[in-house]
Amino acid sequence: MIEISTTIKSVAQAKALLEVGVTKLLFGEDTFGLRLAHSFSRAEQRELIALAHSYGAKACVMVNALMHNEQIEQLPDYLTFLKAAGADEVMAGDPGVFQIMKQPEYRLPFIYDAQTMVVSARQINFWAKRGASGGMLAHEVPYEELTMLAPQLTVPATFLVYGASCIHQSRRPLVQNYLNFIKKDDLITKERGLFISEPRKDETHYSIYEDVNGTHIFANHDVNLLGQLDKLLAIGMHDWKLDGLFVEEGRFVEIVALFVTVKRLYETAAFKETMLLGLSEKLTHLHPKTRSMDTGFFLMDPEAVK
Repeated sequence: MIEISTTIKSVAQAKALLEVGVTKLLFGEDTFGLRLAHSFSRAEQRELIALAHSYGAKACVMVNALMHNEQIEQLPDYLTFLKAAGADEVMAGDPGVFQIMKQPEYRLPFIYDAQTMVVSARQINFWAKRGASGGMLAHEVPYEELTMLAPQLTVPATFLVYGASCIHQSRRPLVQNYLNFIKKDDLITKERGLFISEPRKDETHYSIYEDVNGTHIFANHDVNLLGQLDKLLAIGMHDWKLDGLFVEEGRFVEIVALFVTVKRLYETAAFKETMLLGLSEKLTHLHPKTRSMDTGFFLMDPEAVK
């Protein structure tokens, strides 16, 4: 069974994504979640959980922030809310979250997600022994390593197959500090479309924005593995994540539908590798023209990954 999980920007978009066949919604509030497509109120989160369940899908709440003391103090109340609302699981990577969830009243299934640090089966299996229902692999793991890693997993591992890939996060307000230094007043949110480049490398385009959790910097190209899905399926990696952080709501739904098409063709034994070409052309048309795509680290030689 192939699972397709997606970020969401609104309740209306969540419904549209469920209509096209998404099996897991990823959302949360920015007090506890990093790089959310939108920060939802508690009432909206309760609505999203019920909506997901009405379609037979799961609701996974992002609790993936690096928790500071004030967040840890507020977390028990949030976990209590999520349990009462019926959340299926949370996605987290801070050991402080897991420590709190050891207590039965706060316990929820969780996907282990420590961003770029999750690069081995042993690491995911370690947390599986401590209650994790799955793990989110780092985007930087090449396919050659995945072929060795996948058979060793004791729980499913999710892999990013489409969307922006974060390469740096800081609690410091780096963008605002820069604007203060140059004495300029400007927007710092992701909607502003700011980016930074390497010296004398005009082709580099690292998206950057700032929110309540600090500064976030993204890879030069968005990830697109639509043409590589057959490779993931061949090694039993059936949990795919799509991130629509920088994509307009309606277009993201159309993009997700392309991946759902592959899922349904594969599950009905009608999948053919040649079909990926036409679907990839559609994705190129739908992807934001201001953002470039490639396969990220997927096809790289592991020895070249530093």
